[in-house]
Amino acid sequence: MERKNLVEMVNIHKWFSGVCALRGVDFSVGYGEVVGLVGDNGAGKSTLIKILSGVYPPDEGKIYFEGKECHFSSPREARMLGIETIYQEAAMVPKMSVMRNIFMGRELAKFRVGPLAYLDIPRMEEESMKALERVDLRLRSPHAPVDELSGGQRQGVAIARAMYFKSKLVILDEPTNNLSVKESERVLEFIRELKKQGISSIFISHNLYHVYPVADRIVVLSHGEKIGDFRKEETSVEEITKLMVLP
Repeated sequence: MERKNLVEMVNIHKWFSGVCALRGVDFSVGYGEVVGLVGDNGAGKSTLIKILSGVYPPDEGKIYFEGKECHFSSPREARMLGIETIYQEAAMVPKMSVMRNIFMGRELAKFRVGPLAYLDIPRMEEESMKALERVDLRLRSPHAPVDELSGGQRQGVAIARAMYFKSKLVILDEPTNNLSVKESERVLEFIRELKKQGISSIFISHNLYHVYPVADRIVVLSHGEKIGDFRKEETSVEEITKLMVLP
């Protein structure tokens, strides 16, 4: 069967110690689409995304990426296919520089001798600043420590990294959590930039006022089941809020 979406998760089930966390969930993401994934605490959002990003295997169901069935045994395998996940803390090493964080585990080398690599620092400096400019994030130096950055700037660095390494899907897990109004709006601009670059994204949040402006489609989970899947123009924040608070 021909599959037209970048991601298709079909009939996903997941149990933890006899408790059903997901029950028969179908979830898709189109090419270049921003999908808002919303629901109250315990709805199953994080479990669904951890299955897609290779943290957990599904107990039942299938995952298709670019039309091919996938079986991820680790987040690294998902990342190799082009699925990048950005968690609330942006998976950064605070005491390391922006440059080191962008290239962590994927450093550029001038040459390698066996397991040893002679790193190409000047090129990584140049490329990291170019990557930041793509999301309009202007920092004074690629050597600025990440722990000197604001929360919104850290999210920007993580998104710049995903764009630099040609991710096809970026999963953002509560990216505006604990950020100021101004910083939250900056993160929403980063998500819009992903779309301009043709990169699909999943925006997970409990804050509908952040999700609604940037999403093309909104999927609602409740108690491990999908209870809504709407084009943005077909619904409103008020309607989705009513769904989320159903017992």
